[in-house]
Amino acid sequence: MSAGWQPEQFSDPEAFLSYVKVHRPTVAIIDVWMPLMNGLEVQSRVRELSPSTRVIMFTGKDDALVRSTSLKAGASAFFTKPFDDEEFLIAVRFALCGI
Repeated sequence: MSAGWQPEQFSDPEAFLSYVKVHRPTVAIIDVWMPLMNGLEVQSRVRELSPSTRVIMFTGKDDALVRSTSLKAGASAFFTKPFDDEEFLIAVRFALCGI
C-alpha cells in the first residue's frame, strides 16, 4: 500500500531515529507498540530531531490515553488497526502537504 511512494521501513527504532537525524523526512508513520522503545517515545524523539516531520501514529490496541497523548504531542493522525486504507492515504497526503 505505498500508493506510488517509496517508503523506508525500519524495525529498529534507534536506526530509524538515526535516519531521521540525517534525512529529516516529511512524514513518519510510527507503530505505538514495538520492541525496545514505544511509539510515544519515538514520536517525542522525532519531534526533537526533526520538528518539521509530520507524525502519523497507528496501533493494534486502542487506548484512549495513548491516542490523546500522541495527538497532544503533535501527531497529525492516529489510527487503530484495522483501519480504512483510503482514510489512511488521505491522512498521509494531508501530512505531506502540511495540512
